[in-house]
Amino acid sequence: MESLSVNKLPAFLPILESSKPHTFLIPTKRINEGHDVPFFLTSRAYSDIGIFMMQLNTAMCPRKAPGSSSEIRTWQLDDPLHLSEPVQKIHALLGKIDSIIEEAPPDTGPRRFGNVSFRKWYEILNTRVRDLLIAHLPDSVLNFGVNPASNVSVLDELTPYLLGGFGSSQRLDYGTGHELSFLAFIACIWKLGGFTATNSSDGALERSIVLGIIEPYFRVVRRLILTYTLEPAGSHGVWGLDDHSFLPYILGSSQYCPAINDSDPMPVEGTLSGSPNPADVAKKNVVDRERKHNMYFAAVGFINDVKTGPFWEHSPILFDISGVKAGWGKINKGMIKMYNAEVLSKFPVVQHFPFGSLFTWEQDPNAISAIPSVHTASQPTIHQPSMTTATGRPSDTTNAPWAKTSAQMNETRRTVPSTTSFQSEMPATRAPWAKAPGTQQSTSTAPPPGGMLDGPTRAPWAKR
Repeated sequence: MESLSVNKLPAFLPILESSKPHTFLIPTKRINEGHDVPFFLTSRAYSDIGIFMMQLNTAMCPRKAPGSSSEIRTWQLDDPLHLSEPVQKIHALLGKIDSIIEEAPPDTGPRRFGNVSFRKWYEILNTRVRDLLIAHLPDSVLNFGVNPASNVSVLDELTPYLLGGFGSSQRLDYGTGHELSFLAFIACIWKLGGFTATNSSDGALERSIVLGIIEPYFRVVRRLILTYTLEPAGSHGVWGLDDHSFLPYILGSSQYCPAINDSDPMPVEGTLSGSPNPADVAKKNVVDRERKHNMYFAAVGFINDVKTGPFWEHSPILFDISGVKAGWGKINKGMIKMYNAEVLSKFPVVQHFPFGSLFTWEQDPNAISAIPSVHTASQPTIHQPSMTTATGRPSDTTNAPWAKTSAQMNETRRTVPSTTSFQSEMPATRAPWAKAPGTQQSTSTAPPPGGMLDGPTRAPWAKR
């Protein structure tokens, strides 16, 4: 029934052989209509995204110190950073991108939606991005598998993923699809051997990527959102997990999981001793304290920065999840399921993800075709206009999530082998009004006694 298997260490994302010629491709749009999503779920790109995400997730789990039965090693956001040179360079790249905000101050005129000065910021980044990549990428990446017969360079393939990671200059929004694009950019560098030529089992390099690149990336994005009042892209509204991001909840919950040895599987329940209670996400004083140390609480803290009112009211799904009794290990497992269901399996999110030679559209030979369902049968069928510009960069348009039929909100169900074990069979998160026929609709404006886990908005995997 359940195909998600977070109790097994994922395979490493493969590192390509640099001595062999490589033909780079300008990433192009392939997901043009809803019926393309099931194929995406069997593609090599889908598998690679999941493997890399699971690598990062496992690396952030606390570790038992070798030779000690009591010493536990943890990793926090405010720990001193010891970064390798490639990670330092990408860290510095994010600093340069962040500094462009000073050159494009927000417009002070009246506006209804996002600040139009974001377009100026984006254009400045667009004009400088190649020079920035040349200055901050290792020579091993810039000179990877040079193929004299090809007119497409490594920068032609990497640039769309980096630019796509900072929102839409057309719609003045940011969402999980943009977050996915940046994750792919980092994974491309990994594939090209830009971080390492060999894999290791202790997760130290992956942790440095999370703490030295991915968390700083979220700090840049949050500053962009606040500076230019960027709209949520692809948000489910109040019934989405978060208006803008998802990965911090996966990686942050891993930080609180029970400690493991390097060779152990990820725990699927339990909590690291001394960690805050999941229910503490609704306590502002705990959030303000923990957001300095933990990615999950940093993301919740940002929600508190931009939203007012009771936490259970503006973030009911997170409030719902906070009632899980089996601990942070259970929450981490559920977050991985939810990411697959609500991000990787949703047409409005993945329709703009472009495919090239590093994230390929070709089918993974180990994947099993998606099982037809109401969701896959009811996806949009009208071909969208091409979302790729003449320069090969993805277009900025994003479909509104509410422009879907109720059938399209049902979750794709499929079974996959262990090579893509992060995939699960899980229904989409349900709003409180999506109750089974014959059940009574609650009209209360307050959360039910005992928290929303006892109510109809309960996350589908958060069962006690």
